[in-house]
Amino acid sequence: MKVILKADVKSLGKAGDLVNTSDGYARNYLFPRGLAMEANAAAMNEFNNKQKAKKFHKDEEIKAANLLKDKLNGKTFKLTAKAGANGKLFGSVTSKDVAAQIKKELGEEIDKRKIVMPDVKSFGTVEAEIKVYPGISAAVYVQVTEA
Repeated sequence: MKVILKADVKSLGKAGDLVNTSDGYARNYLFPRGLAMEANAAAMNEFNNKQKAKKFHKDEEIKAANLLKDKLNGKTFKLTAKAGANGKLFGSVTSKDVAAQIKKELGEEIDKRKIVMPDVKSFGTVEAEIKVYPGISAAVYVQVTEA
């Protein structure tokens, strides 16, 4: 019997999956506990519509991520910092500072945890990677100059 799971069932599948199970297991365990519903024509139609909607939303997110990647890729963000006499910075330039600079220059909100870069403790330019979406990342440069 084909059923659509309403909740995660151990050793069977996750919520929203279409699975094939024995009639007795479905009628005596899954249906009474509200863990699944029978995959009849109406339920299959709803299931297919939900799958199409998920795919559409994922495609839209990927499209937006690619646009953001193109906007960011290869850009250089200039930050200023104070330093001592020997050229070492007081503190360091972190991904939080870079995220704030990106928001200031481009108006794009980037989570600081998505920016992968070494801590910058001296003047110069370093490369940073911004993970826009799983599997999609942009390479940017961070240039630190004296204030």
